[in-house]
Amino acid sequence: MVSLVEVNCGYQSKNLTVKSFELANLNLHQLQQANLKKTPFLLESVVQATGLTNISRYSILFAYPQKETVLDDAVNSAEFIDSFNQDFLAQKPDSSYSNIDLPFKGGWFCYFSYDYAEVVEPVLQLHKSTTPLAIISRIPCAFVVDHEKDLIHLIAEKQFDFKLAEMRSMLENQLNPTKIESIQPLNIMSETQEEVESKYLDGIAEIKEYILSGDIFQVNLSREWQLEVSDLTSTDIYASLRKHNPAPFAANVVFKNFAIISSSPERLVKYASQTGWVETRPIAGTRERSDCLVADQSLVKELISHPKEIAEHIMLIDLERNDLGRICQPGSVEVNELMSVETYQHVHHIVSNVRGKLAEQHKKSPLDIIHAVFPGGTITGCPKIRCMEIIAELEQMPREAYTGSVGYFNLDGSLDTNILIRTFMLKNNKLSFRAGAGIVADSIANKELAEAKQKAKGLINALQV
Repeated sequence: MVSLVEVNCGYQSKNLTVKSFELANLNLHQLQQANLKKTPFLLESVVQATGLTNISRYSILFAYPQKETVLDDAVNSAEFIDSFNQDFLAQKPDSSYSNIDLPFKGGWFCYFSYDYAEVVEPVLQLHKSTTPLAIISRIPCAFVVDHEKDLIHLIAEKQFDFKLAEMRSMLENQLNPTKIESIQPLNIMSETQEEVESKYLDGIAEIKEYILSGDIFQVNLSREWQLEVSDLTSTDIYASLRKHNPAPFAANVVFKNFAIISSSPERLVKYASQTGWVETRPIAGTRERSDCLVADQSLVKELISHPKEIAEHIMLIDLERNDLGRICQPGSVEVNELMSVETYQHVHHIVSNVRGKLAEQHKKSPLDIIHAVFPGGTITGCPKIRCMEIIAELEQMPREAYTGSVGYFNLDGSLDTNILIRTFMLKNNKLSFRAGAGIVADSIANKELAEAKQKAKGLINALQV
């Protein structure tokens, strides 16, 4: 029988209790599956891709959700924002709270659909969504795994520290299972259906006309795949997805009427209250990997030196700098990592990091930060608002979870969120997902279609076990 070995990490706060243990062989997604009603939200760093920094250090399983603030229609956005801001401002963490060096320390789990963009930019008229535009759930407890130090931290806000005993029991039960967990074959009721290729190719042609007329510089156009499934839970699908398409910003998020299953490689925005830095990490530029090592290395060299990819990436960096400039101290915005290559199981990506010092007046609400950068420029295009209008015109449907975001807010306003690409939405036994590519003036339509299909490959593979 495996026993937990407690470790004193020295975390002390009037607001938070932390119990730390040496990490035995533990899969957080299995812990979630065994306790789903109590732990519906999982953010997991499944893989450290070649070229990654420390963004894959932590995984978080959020426990015991409390009050849920839901936005179903943009017309009610003022009430939604006011309700959350009142809850946030009512929290008064002490200085020792911010000094606890853990990513999540009690606060809120947040979900923003892509169509929440109507709240950020009221001029937009997007297609009506059948799922909420945003959900913010109060979370007092969590399991936080430190992959670097092989530790698991059980955290609870003081008024919920009585939950720590049950959390420890949940952990012990998972470390001493009565049966061996395995990935079961997925029960698929239908073949994967994708939107007709002609719709995407025609959309590319129209985008190039918009570019020639001077409306835009680049648009990220996506297409949809869908299928019917039977007797499958999101945890079944997530277990397969994390194996076939591992990523640093993976998620299994279970709401009442739908679920989000993601293997995203991309951060939207992070804010660290201790340092004052707010940062975004855009991905722009992709190549399919080769099974041949020499050819794979050549693909990296070709990607990082291709004039189209460089121009597109620099343009999107400028967009992100502009977004951060809305909320950061003048002169503080900088590119502290330029055009690195991250290598994943199926693709190579070009990635940069843009950051700035958050201005004092924008520390009053985490929503100020979200609204400055949402949705991410890499999945809309430039200029952002006009691109979103064109996306709505050409895609002709709401994106819902795709290219939205999930993440968390802490009591002190620090936060971290992803961009929901490589993402399934499960609702009423219907599984859907989208993938796309950035379209510019010299885009070759068939190559952009192939890029979208390649991005979908990891998701499709996860369904073929």
